[in-house]
Amino acid sequence: MKGIFELLRNQVETNARSAVDRYVRELSEYHRVKDDRRLYGAVMDFAVFIRRRSVDLAEAGQPLLADDLAAITAAGRQRGTAGFTAASQSNALTMHTSLMLREITEVPGAGDMDGLLSMVGWLSSQAGAARSAYVLGYQEERARLLSVADVLQSLARKLLADEPAASGLARSLGVTQSDDYAVTVVRIESPLPPRPKPNPGALIEPLLRRHRVPVLWRQPDEFVALVPASGTDQDRAAERALPLVRDLAAITERPCAAGTVPGRVGDLAAAAALARRISQVAPAEHEPDHVYTMADVFVELGLAQLPPVDTWLYGLTRTLLGGPDLVTTLDAFYRADMSRLRTAAALHIHPRTLDYRLQRVRSLTGVDPATVRGIRMLSAAVARIRAGAWDLARPQPDNP
Repeated sequence: MKGIFELLRNQVETNARSAVDRYVRELSEYHRVKDDRRLYGAVMDFAVFIRRRSVDLAEAGQPLLADDLAAITAAGRQRGTAGFTAASQSNALTMHTSLMLREITEVPGAGDMDGLLSMVGWLSSQAGAARSAYVLGYQEERARLLSVADVLQSLARKLLADEPAASGLARSLGVTQSDDYAVTVVRIESPLPPRPKPNPGALIEPLLRRHRVPVLWRQPDEFVALVPASGTDQDRAAERALPLVRDLAAITERPCAAGTVPGRVGDLAAAAALARRISQVAPAEHEPDHVYTMADVFVELGLAQLPPVDTWLYGLTRTLLGGPDLVTTLDAFYRADMSRLRTAAALHIHPRTLDYRLQRVRSLTGVDPATVRGIRMLSAAVARIRAGAWDLARPQPDNP
């Protein structure tokens, strides 16, 4: 009958893969591991390493060696770099210990009681040292990233205040300098709850894994990023800012609406003010697919400044609520450039169902959504609803 050490050694990779799959399945922050090949490889490599070394050292009757502890510390540091929170790491360590004990005590075909006791005893005596080494690496990397986040926020403040000293600070950080930035303001719906001692750096830290740019929390519901962007092409500026906005929405788990304006160093305060106004009329989404520019929302910006016109359009919009999914249908219709087939495919409905809904819009509003007049009125109305600009429960005004 095979001894327990041989059996566990033969099952190292199988047990490691099973453990990683369980992390991904049961720990919410590990869901992204399955879609990130490099991160999955790192997590898997460590799961294999720690099991193989545990078996070898337990069989030899040796404690964790200095090189082993250094490797464990490096793994903790890597998780810090990857942006995992302290809570997720605590849960992962607890699950790891539980899984290791189960793998040892439930190994099939083992009749080696002495080996079993030896393996359990080794794990019990070494778990504390391994955990301390891992946490040390994680905390060191977290502290390093948080300090960088604090400095990047300071740089963002100086740039947004149009202070000349900003460029010198950028050089000291090793941050790419630019004469032009896509000043991006993100409005976060249902703002994060206030904390006794707010530490915005803790939320910004995960963004540093991919985006080393000046960033700043200016209000509980407002985030600002300065993305280097050569020239003044608004579309390209929006493209550069979109990955960061998507990451922010994922981190905060809140719908986000983003507006961006290209600006030159020395005049970024004005660009930020306009970007904020764009974000206030742009629609918020859990998974943003667009960063809005002036060209996208200039009509909505005008409506926000003209309350009588906005109220009139609100009255028209209320009638759309009397039909099935009419606002969603119109939004998809205009996003698809009024293509019936693409709209129906996006909504997962038959083109005839789409025709019925568009006819219902005409019946309720007296406006054909496929005409120039319909596009001007209804697309603006839909945008206002998606931005949450109107209280749809208030009484309907009399339309002139």
